[in-house]
Amino acid sequence: MNCKISRNAAKKLLEELNKEENKDQKLRVFITHSHGDHAHYGMALDTPTEDDVVVTTDKGIDVILQKDEPLLDGVRIDYFYLPEEGFAITNPSKGNHGDH
Repeated sequence: MNCKISRNAAKKLLEELNKEENKDQKLRVFITHSHGDHAHYGMALDTPTEDDVVVTTDKGIDVILQKDEPLLDGVRIDYFYLPEEGFAITNPSKGNHGDH
């Protein structure tokens, strides 16, 4: 499984992950709902279970993904400042380039 994190997103995520109260947590990316050939994503801090795989990104952030969920393989986490500040999770490898 594969996950990419942009530089802006990594900076924001590391701020949260490096807090003392989050020291034993990892980032989980999950599907909030799916339809057709794409999904909508969410994220939270969590600990992995036996149903998960932990992927280490090139930004040094471990991401928890549910095993055997093809729509999670290849997700990309971005952080935008404009037009509205916040995270965006897409899966370009599955043809999902953003919300519709």
